[in-house]
Amino acid sequence: MSKLIELDNRGLGPPQPMMRTLQALEESAAGDRVQIHNDRVPMFLIEELQRLGYPYEVEKQADGSAKVMIHKTG
Repeated sequence: MSKLIELDNRGLGPPQPMMRTLQALEESAAGDRVQIHNDRVPMFLIEELQRLGYPYEVEKQADGSAKVMIHKTG
């Protein structure tokens, strides 16, 4: 059964949000989803997700922050 892992990375300085997110992906199983809430759109993380082949959706929030839903594949 897949699970949803939620991380609130707001207020953390680089590289903590990216490290926390990649750690959660590494520890999750195929089919799990990791949703993060960052102070802004995490461009470097997005590049890494593309490199790793993980599908994701970015939802910009009214306050300038961003939520990203990442799907753990394989």
